[in-house]
Amino acid sequence: MHLRTTALLSALLFAAALTATAQKAPPANLEPLPEPPPIPPEIANDPDLEPQITITRRATETIEEYRVGGRLTMVKVTPKTGRPYYLVADGADGTWVRRDSLDTGLKVPMWLLFSF
Repeated sequence: MHLRTTALLSALLFAAALTATAQKAPPANLEPLPEPPPIPPEIANDPDLEPQITITRRATETIEEYRVGGRLTMVKVTPKTGRPYYLVADGADGTWVRRDSLDTGLKVPMWLLFSF
C-alpha cells in the first residue's frame, strides 16, 4: 500500500509541475520571424541536385539505382519473393552497406502520460 501511495503522490507532483510550467506567459518582446530568402535560381533549377532513378526489372528481382550528380548513392533491390533491401554508399572510399530498411534506428519515446 505504501508503494501505491508514493506512486500516486509522485504522479500528482509531476502533474502540478507540468501545469505550472504550461501557464507561463511568453515574453513581451517577441518579434515575428523574418521571411526566408528566396532560393537562388541556379540552385532551384539545377537538375543535378535531384536524384536520377534507373529501374531494371529482371526475372527474379527489380533493381532501382539512385544517382545524385551522376554518382551512384543507393541501390534498392526488390526480389520477387522476400523483403526488399538497400545498398547504401558508406562514404568516399567506395564501400557499400546493406540495410534491410532506411530506418535510422532512432526511436522517439511515445509514452501515454494522461488520458481523458
